[in-house]
Amino acid sequence: MQQNTLKKIAEALNVSISTVSRALNDHHSVSENTKEKVRKMATALEYEPNTAALQLRTKKSNVLGVTLPTINNFFYDSFIAAVEEEARKNGYSVMIIQTGDQVEGENLALKHFRQNRVSGLFAAISIETEDLSPFERLKESDIPVVFFDRVPVSAGHIKTCLADEAAAKMAAEEIIRKGKKNVLALFGHPHLSISQQRKSSFISTLQNFPSVRVAVEWPENSDNSYRVFMEAWQKKGRNTCDVVFCMGDMILIGVMRAIQELNLKIPADVSVIGISNGFIPKLYKPTITYVETSGYKLGKLAYEQMEKLLHKQTLQPEVFVESMLVSGESL
Repeated sequence: MQQNTLKKIAEALNVSISTVSRALNDHHSVSENTKEKVRKMATALEYEPNTAALQLRTKKSNVLGVTLPTINNFFYDSFIAAVEEEARKNGYSVMIIQTGDQVEGENLALKHFRQNRVSGLFAAISIETEDLSPFERLKESDIPVVFFDRVPVSAGHIKTCLADEAAAKMAAEEIIRKGKKNVLALFGHPHLSISQQRKSSFISTLQNFPSVRVAVEWPENSDNSYRVFMEAWQKKGRNTCDVVFCMGDMILIGVMRAIQELNLKIPADVSVIGISNGFIPKLYKPTITYVETSGYKLGKLAYEQMEKLLHKQTLQPEVFVESMLVSGESL
């Protein structure tokens, strides 16, 4: 079927079948004018290339992989949306695999991507990841890897990150500006560099103000943050915290559930500030003050890095999406 269609394109444009084939493969020996004519005619005749044959010949597919812990939060949803938009513009499709935040699931995903000869991989590592050799095997197979959000601590990797330290610093400075004294600070899993960076920046900023007391917990998810806040408030009430800082959206969801069950008034009884993709804080009344860390912007930036890798261009090994404070009514 493909050969017949190639013949029809060649006859319509009065060129050889080999010229059509080279044009569709963007070969340098064919002029841009001819390539454009061939592409338009191929579209009109609904030509579909033999992707299996192309994959065997080039040892690559037109697929980009994404591996991440889970897609059940808005941050990763928006990251995927941005990557998919850019991939589609550039002739790629996207294959997504969740790891369940386990290294076993991650290794299975990497094996699947390698066997399917993806052209490149976007990866947010699992909580359990310590050995990066499975990612190195992808690179040895000429599959570039762009780490995002949850990235390795070690050097020698391409990383696209949120400005985690700056975001936590902004949140701490806003707490100081509002005159809060008792802070309950809730962070993600301590094994992750993103959690450690945000915690370190947040605490070091508040340490310059001895009158501010900080209690740190690592609830990681919404259920644990609900439990931690409930226990803290029922034990000491506002003596425990006059403001709660939530490192991410899932933590914020748990805290807000506890606050609503306790019938607390925001900000009269307790204030709330978080680091967020921006969707969840606007669902509450009053709206939650947050420092924006955009998954969508991160996806766009990560794709820029991938394009440079695919085209063997020079790039910075680590780039950041800047954050900004979005004022709500919760602080």
